[in-house]
Amino acid sequence: MEHIGIIYGNVGTTEFECQIAANVEKTDYIMVNHQTIGPVLGQVDSIERRTDLSLDKAQMIAEGQPVEINEKITAKISVVGFRDDRNLLQVPRTPFKAGEYIYKADDELIRKVIGLKEDKGQGAYVGLLAGHDIRVYVDINSMVQKHISVLAKTGGGKSYVTGVIIEELMKHHVTTVILDPHGEYGSMRDSGNVMETSRNFRVNPKGYASKIQEFATDTKLNKDAKPLRFTLSNLSARNILDLTNIKNVRTYLAPLRKAIDFLRTNKGDYNIEDIIRVLETDEEESLGALINELDYLREVEIFAEAGTRMEELIKKGKTTIINLKGSPPDIQTLVVNRICTYLFELRKQDKIPPLMLVTEEAHNFCPQQGQVASSKIFRTIASEGRKFGLGVCIVTQRPAKVDKNVLSQCNTQLILKVTNPNDLKAITASVEGLTSGMTDEIQRLPIGTAIITGGKITMPLFVEIRPRESRHGGESVTIVESSSEKGLAY
Repeated sequence: MEHIGIIYGNVGTTEFECQIAANVEKTDYIMVNHQTIGPVLGQVDSIERRTDLSLDKAQMIAEGQPVEINEKITAKISVVGFRDDRNLLQVPRTPFKAGEYIYKADDELIRKVIGLKEDKGQGAYVGLLAGHDIRVYVDINSMVQKHISVLAKTGGGKSYVTGVIIEELMKHHVTTVILDPHGEYGSMRDSGNVMETSRNFRVNPKGYASKIQEFATDTKLNKDAKPLRFTLSNLSARNILDLTNIKNVRTYLAPLRKAIDFLRTNKGDYNIEDIIRVLETDEEESLGALINELDYLREVEIFAEAGTRMEELIKKGKTTIINLKGSPPDIQTLVVNRICTYLFELRKQDKIPPLMLVTEEAHNFCPQQGQVASSKIFRTIASEGRKFGLGVCIVTQRPAKVDKNVLSQCNTQLILKVTNPNDLKAITASVEGLTSGMTDEIQRLPIGTAIITGGKITMPLFVEIRPRESRHGGESVTIVESSSEKGLAY
């Protein structure tokens, strides 16, 4: 095996510097022999070209004079480690020797040390390790039990990557609910166009119509969806107030409860208009704000005599899309609050199967600043849902605007290109194991490449995301081919 560099200078147990004699790139994996352990895996954290070109010599070049430039390429290596006799990942306890050769790591050593296996049984195939023909699987049970986040800047491919995750959940018959504000996931019923790239991902086009059912608040706009409605008579006064933007619930709880009791006694079936009429006859209370909120709910038509039953909404092994396209943002948060509350309470009672709740535009439903109707239930699901088999997938282009109490509970992360300083700070605060080099690299990730942590992956990995099998309902998909960047652009 031909060496690619030599260790020099002061040498530690977790990092060292080396002179590079061959073509090596940042994030490449290397192998170095330790004097007592044997082969140890490392990764190029940074790389630098050092020269003796001074300002005076640069001026000479500008004037057309020949100048001899002496240069050396050096790299800083982060030590990943080795597997001990118990198959535990360890780092050496004594430094490497200066003068030791380093080599490019082969796929077998990378698989062994990082712990990458062809785990088709419990793993979601998300792509190939960057620069290697090694499939990367994320443990599905870990995703459901410990939550997952997909983070990217606008146009960074988060919805495309989320579609890859959902395809894998459907393949493994995981019950899934998608909160879809823009109506972009219904396209997964159809086969996609798996485009050719320089990488062989071994993916074929496939539609998932048999796995998907779709409900929408606005069926005029979303004609392929079934109507999503709530049965008013099944809701208590507090339930109805939870569907409004009223902050001072206690003020209106008693008069609303009184109106509902009156209608149940004297009418039986009733609607929002009936409640409003009864409240308008109450001359002792100032109920204008409540009446206005109820009138708004009446206009958006989310109630019906026969609402959507939970056994219709949740079917074991199926994926349910809650299509909110066409509904105003405040109504979206009200609907999401009610559905998430149902899911959490019924999952606690084991009345519905364990499931994954995929939440697009999560910063709108559990914001860091301020409160919306669904804020509280998302904090509850993030902190307690794992105990009851209710996992959540947080998808957002603004990590800094997501409730940090929710984002920090996501133990598996798929991070695509992010450039906003506040978002980078939020990611660094919520993701363990990111080196300073990786944090910098997040800003320069090529489209189609993600840093993945968690899901039984022992360290952050750079992964080229596999193509979608189903049709992508968001931006168009193109191929980027250049000397510096190759991959999918979403």
